This record gives sequence, structure tokens and C-alpha cells, in this order.
Amino acid sequence: MSESTATPAPAAPSRGFTRGTERLSKLRQRSGASARVAEIRADMHAADRTYAMNIAAIRAAAGRTQVEVAQRLGVGQSVVSRTEHSDDMLLSTLGNYLAATGAESARIVVRVHGVDVELELFSSAIEGASTEDGPL
Repeated sequence: MSESTATPAPAAPSRGFTRGTERLSKLRQRSGASARVAEIRADMHAADRTYAMNIAAIRAAAGRTQVEVAQRLGVGQSVVSRTEHSDDMLLSTLGNYLAATGAESARIVVRVHGVDVELELFSSAIEGASTEDGPL
């Protein structure tokens, strides 16, 4: 009995589709791509640090420690630290954090097609919560 050897079928002609890993390989081979990626990553890191420093600056301006803010939020100090170093957070988290620092109000203003749209954080994030020295 003879064994038949199967030969693989020829690959179908490409219709312009490139697998993700192949596309990434081609992009990495472009002149200056690595330097540009490194520059973008550095810019993103700097922006993240500026954001985190601004959140911590609000707490510092209020004269509160991370421990004090944590006590007002009913969480541990490490949660406040992570919040201050977070790249991203929910608006409700931001509103609660700001109220715990002693902020009297917080608004985000976004301009859309020349129109300012204002979002009041405290009205939805911590409705009824105290912003005095008492707990939230």
C-alpha cells in the first residue's frame, strides 16, 4: 500500500489584506518609526504625569493629606494614591475625590462647535454629600 503525499494548496492571491502582525512589522521598518513611537510614548507619559500632579495639587492646595482624603471617602490611603496616579477615572470618582479635598464645586467645560457645554460634577457625583470636615 503506497502512502500518498499531500501537497499544500497554493495560497490564494492577496486582495490587499495584511494580517495585524505583518502590518506592524511593516510599520516598524519605516524610517524613523521607532523614534516617533518613543516620542509619542514620552509625550503621553508627560501628559499623564501632569494630570496626576494636578489632581494631587488640588488636594495639596486644600491642605489635606492623602490619609485625610481617604478617611473622608471611607477608603484606604492607597486608593487615594492610585487615584492621583491614575491615567483614567470615572467622572463620579473625580467628583467624589474633589469633594473630599474640600472643593466647593467642580465643573468640566467642553467646547463643541463653538458652544460651551458645562457639566456639574457635584450634582450627580455626590448629591447630598457634605463638603465640610464631616464624612461623605
